[in-house]
Amino acid sequence: MKPLSLLLLLAFASPCFAEPEAGPQAEPSPAPRPPPQDRPFPGMVELSVDARDTDHKVMRVHEQVPVVPGAPLTLLYPQWEPASHAPTGNVAALAGLKITARGRSVAWRRDALDVYAFHVDVPSGARSVELEFQYLSPTRSGTLAMSPDLVAALWQDVVLYPAGWYARDIPVRARLRLPPGFQAAGSLAIEGVGPEIRYALVSLETLVDSPVYAGRWIRDLDLGRAGGAPVRLHLLADRAESLAIPAVFQDRLRTLVIQTADVFGASHFRRYDFLVSLSDALPSDGGTEHLRSSESNFGPDYLLHPEAHLLQQDLLAHEYVHSWNGKALVPTGLWMADLNTPTRDNLLWVYEGQTQYWGIVLAARSGLRTPQETLDLLAVLAAKAQARAGRAWKSMADSALDPVFDAGHSVAWPDWQGREDYYVDGVLLWLDVDTLIRERTDGRHSLDDVARAFFGGDGRSETVRTYSLADLCAALNQVAPMDWAGFFAARLEAHDSRRLLDGVERGGYRLAFAKSPTKTFRQTEQDDGGLDLRASLGLLVGDQGVVRRVVWDSRAFRAGFSPGAKLTTVNGAPYSDAALLSALQNEHGAVKLGFLQDDRDRSADLIGVSMPSYPYLERGSGRPWLDEVLRPVGARPLP
Repeated sequence: MKPLSLLLLLAFASPCFAEPEAGPQAEPSPAPRPPPQDRPFPGMVELSVDARDTDHKVMRVHEQVPVVPGAPLTLLYPQWEPASHAPTGNVAALAGLKITARGRSVAWRRDALDVYAFHVDVPSGARSVELEFQYLSPTRSGTLAMSPDLVAALWQDVVLYPAGWYARDIPVRARLRLPPGFQAAGSLAIEGVGPEIRYALVSLETLVDSPVYAGRWIRDLDLGRAGGAPVRLHLLADRAESLAIPAVFQDRLRTLVIQTADVFGASHFRRYDFLVSLSDALPSDGGTEHLRSSESNFGPDYLLHPEAHLLQQDLLAHEYVHSWNGKALVPTGLWMADLNTPTRDNLLWVYEGQTQYWGIVLAARSGLRTPQETLDLLAVLAAKAQARAGRAWKSMADSALDPVFDAGHSVAWPDWQGREDYYVDGVLLWLDVDTLIRERTDGRHSLDDVARAFFGGDGRSETVRTYSLADLCAALNQVAPMDWAGFFAARLEAHDSRRLLDGVERGGYRLAFAKSPTKTFRQTEQDDGGLDLRASLGLLVGDQGVVRRVVWDSRAFRAGFSPGAKLTTVNGAPYSDAALLSALQNEHGAVKLGFLQDDRDRSADLIGVSMPSYPYLERGSGRPWLDEVLRPVGARPLP
């Protein structure tokens, strides 16, 4: 055995400890932009937006921004949009930036590292700078922007603001010019209307949380009051006939306002506005929450044929609940001091997961879905969650961070990679919490009581508050004492599905499978874009036999199938959906599929496949707490 001193000498003489060769040296990082501070702002920002150019879908912006004499000025384009939980601001849509002071051009340069920051050489003695630029809305994918008949002014798209202040400390007076014949809706107070709409002075924080929808065809409806605050529905459409809202649907929305007030108690807003687009021309891609309003975007027949849109019947409820859960009361890490500081998304399973739960519950309580349709939806969610292979490595806690790196990216293997699983898993988690509270208190209390005490406002203040997980656990302990922190930790970090359906089973039901699909399942298939045979073959098959999804490590996966493959034959016969379904009905549990993948003809014998089966909830043992969860409740007096 060699002496230790000799071993050390040999180690340090080896190539891995050789003197490094000379090479490039890293440049020092530039000075960071001024961090946001909670301090008075010197003056106010004047913002004027011209949204008349619907032909080119361009908004033209003019701003006047006060400056501190002698101090450097950095202007920021919003990167972390409200409610996106991700850096989704699209600075590429900003063009034509010109800056002047006292009528003379002012030089600016974009930060080489932070491309959302613009450094401005303010002339000596200047008290303000004038900005002109365009927002090129066609470059923005997936967000409602402009069409010949509709405009959505999302203020974060059309503003540059000075770095160094909290957004709530920067006063902004906004003006908006619309095409002739357009009417506008939103939660901002209006000071005057002429060639342009002049809005009351608000903070930048309030402005970007208060979008304006405008259009040629618009209909306003009164939905009652939340406490003393009026709630209004504003419908905007591509054509007048889409605005024919059935009376029964109006009644259900009014019931939604009542049922939500029963859960959360007093409101924290002075008025609330549902902004709803019904459009083919603009994306019908879901909704966005705000403190005093919400954006919900649907196709033109949403009101005319609600039975064809079962999956969307909780969207209005979901966004409305967010006014309490997520906007008035927000997890500490998700609160934004300005629009360019990253958020910490670790409590999205509360912010989004519990809101999704309440959206489903309140849609049932208000009649937007029947109890059976709600049970059918929960069955679909439970089956998808239970079958998700990715839970083996990716916990629900980790999924809360998905928006930060997933936004704008496609996911080829969602059941393995995960994609914001806190929505679906969150519904099951909060059903677990709700039924557990009911069981432990023998029905005297429920999650309703926690929501009312924790999220409820005082009927006056619109001031945003923040909370931690410890605060939430303390509120739960006031209603049903137990180790809630341990309860959440066990479920959030789980890598199996053993406790996943506890709430369903405690609620008096169990997940089962039948030979015939429910209407809700069929609409889920349409929404997913294909024939859903993931439970039997491991495939989701789209139009003309194109494979849209392959379940990770399923029989189809092991046979070599990948998304994008095209099915060509079934047991030697030409492919059709009917032929595939018929082949799966045989008792042999085998099917031979021909398919084209990577420009190669291939075939696979899939052995041990099962007949198609479809999820539903059947009655189990115990008290049916879930039925009580979905039952409408009488409105209690507000404090």
